[in-house]
Amino acid sequence: MGIKKSRRGFLRQAGLMSGIFAAGKALGENVGIFSQKNPGFSAADKISVGVIGLGLMGFGDLETALKIQGVFVGGVCDLYEGHLDRAKEIWGKDLYTTRDFRELLERKEIDAVIVATPDHWHAPISIAAMRAGKHVYCEKPMVQKIESGLEVVQVQKETGKVFTVGSQGVSSVATIEAAKLIESGAIGEINCIQASHDSYHTMGAWNYSIPTDASPQTVDWDRFLGSAPKRAYDPVRFFRWRNYSDYGTGVAGDIFIHKISAIHRAINSMGPESIYATGQLSFWKDGRDARDVMTAIMQYPALHGHPPFQTELRVNLANGGGGSSDLKIVGTEGSIELRGNTMLMRNQKLPKAPGYGGWDGYNVFSSRQQKAFLKWYNEKYSTADQAKIPATEKRFAAPAGYDDRLDHFRYFFESIRGGKPVVEDAVFGLRAAGACLACNLSADQGKVIRWDAEKMMVV
Repeated sequence: MGIKKSRRGFLRQAGLMSGIFAAGKALGENVGIFSQKNPGFSAADKISVGVIGLGLMGFGDLETALKIQGVFVGGVCDLYEGHLDRAKEIWGKDLYTTRDFRELLERKEIDAVIVATPDHWHAPISIAAMRAGKHVYCEKPMVQKIESGLEVVQVQKETGKVFTVGSQGVSSVATIEAAKLIESGAIGEINCIQASHDSYHTMGAWNYSIPTDASPQTVDWDRFLGSAPKRAYDPVRFFRWRNYSDYGTGVAGDIFIHKISAIHRAINSMGPESIYATGQLSFWKDGRDARDVMTAIMQYPALHGHPPFQTELRVNLANGGGGSSDLKIVGTEGSIELRGNTMLMRNQKLPKAPGYGGWDGYNVFSSRQQKAFLKWYNEKYSTADQAKIPATEKRFAAPAGYDDRLDHFRYFFESIRGGKPVVEDAVFGLRAAGACLACNLSADQGKVIRWDAEKMMVV
């Protein structure tokens, strides 16, 4: 199952981005692919952004978006009063604030919104925003429940609004470079992809700080619950919502999603056809129901000349050995490793001659047979065929200060201004989220989940 647009077209785009990046680097522009200075910029290009959800991601996303010329904040929405107070401290006392996202969407001067709420609010707010005429940058995963994804896709198509999902790794120059190399055949046929994320830190396990003034007066608890089961006010659930399946999507939706999104961009894939996952809550037994350890195996179909292959994903939020995050795409002639905004390609091709010695039984042949075998071998394979091919490496690293999230926002705003399609649109977002959320289904049900990546549904 390949993405319907041509791989060649995708690579033309990737090549263009890489060329722009190289030019920017030569000019000393180390903050992203596009120049901050745009001589052709006009007042008509100004974009007013609203933010719905001002937690860590909401604040970070807005700070990043405002680095782009012509983008300014038009209002913010959050359910904790302290976040709104902090926003006014940063962006001015006259900043429009509200606890009701619908009031923000009614403001006609706002062109686009960043949706950085708990996962269970991603789909309903994104849908409401597009229907209100707003462009949407929605944090990952695009949806909490797979079945709500098709409505997001349909509403985006009906409204024509720009919609992108916030897995910024798809816009990283390192991911784009990896895609070019894979398409060129630099590592041969893909046969396995391995990705892991290890952490040993309280914050890395989602135990975010809870403010001392949190109360039913400063927190809009009922609005937070939304479609989730009703329960009494609980500040732990509000501020550490990722720990609970009522509001979050666990390690699959928070961490696997980054890996899968980058993989799908690098290899131009719709997604796997089957998923099996298992996991447990092994260390962070603090009342949460989200697993802290999970392993998944995803089977991908034949793709762009590559035979079927597996992807192995692992997360451990209680790894006493320390933290790391890796993605390795393995082929028959080499591998590509992605770590943040760096890439390492290792190549090791096999010689045409198979070799002989202790591994293949040659040493246990009789002396007479060894001589006969050597004569046959040297007649069959030339010296060149027998020569070991030296291993090579190619490294790529974005310059100091590079921020893939900034580039991700640049593409979003360029799409709003110029109508260019975004890469991580609603279809891409659902295909990535669906594969990851199927991991939770598999672990819950103890069985393989069949996933139709083209139709974007469990089968």
